[in-house]
Amino acid sequence: MTEHPPRSVLLASPRSFCAGVERAIEIVERLLDQRGGPIYVRKQIVHNVHVVRALEARGAVFVEELSEVPFGATAVFSAHGVSPAVRAEARARSLDVLDATCPLVTKVHAEARRFAERGDTIVLIGHAGHEEVEGTLGEAPGQMVLVETVADVESLEITGPVSYLTQTTLAVDETAEVVAALERKFPQVRGPGSDDICYATTNRQVAIREVAARSDLVLVVGSKNSSNSVRMVELAARGGTPAHLIDDASEIDPAWLDGVTSVGLSAGASAPPELVDEVVAALEALGTVSVSTHTTATETIAFTLPPAVRSAG
Repeated sequence: MTEHPPRSVLLASPRSFCAGVERAIEIVERLLDQRGGPIYVRKQIVHNVHVVRALEARGAVFVEELSEVPFGATAVFSAHGVSPAVRAEARARSLDVLDATCPLVTKVHAEARRFAERGDTIVLIGHAGHEEVEGTLGEAPGQMVLVETVADVESLEITGPVSYLTQTTLAVDETAEVVAALERKFPQVRGPGSDDICYATTNRQVAIREVAARSDLVLVVGSKNSSNSVRMVELAARGGTPAHLIDDASEIDPAWLDGVTSVGLSAGASAPPELVDEVVAALEALGTVSVSTHTTATETIAFTLPPAVRSAG
């Protein structure tokens, strides 16, 4: 039998669910408790395959577009937000809508409307195709341009006043580079009153950076379409630590652990905390001898539920 070297696990904290994710999931759960299934949800409520499967098992039906929802049915908008066009479609189909958009995404949408009303061209920093980005772009489609990189900024040709917004789940350091490029190219550019990148994204990035510096290997629990989870893996790897994104413990490759004495472990903001516990158990079975936690922030934020579900449970 192979002798495993002593190994430790360093848990990053904060990790796993943020307040916006908890609110979105609870909205669907309470609707299912109140009304039973089916409850229709446009797109994934949050970007995690385990969360989606658990809600599907209880009667949630996830659809890509509202055209798949029966006229007059109950529908939930995901945590990532939707465009005004989607809201108009919901009204046209007489849907009973519960909005699970994260309040921090709602803030970005409000900024987009305000900047558009004053006549600005709005530069949105974000990832093309991401649901949050598509929703934000829909607030002012004729006045907004999407950029992802410094090179994208350099190719911009804009006359008149310019402002910028960002997707809430971006890498903090890379976004700062793009903002700096905008400020060089458009010295009068105006940004939001406070950072658009959300507190949970920032906190998890700070924690994973510090844990990665003390680890031989980093594992981040999260689904591949989770932007904040992917950014955490990229951040650890940029610091020189091998890093992998896994949906759950079953995706751990024992070969990753060859010669590894310390494993840094975290989870994206949409990953259930019990998945982290399962990864710890799997690592312990592969030779882990100690588990400790490295805390860089304490999160106490909670968001209010919509009135329609507040009375349940």
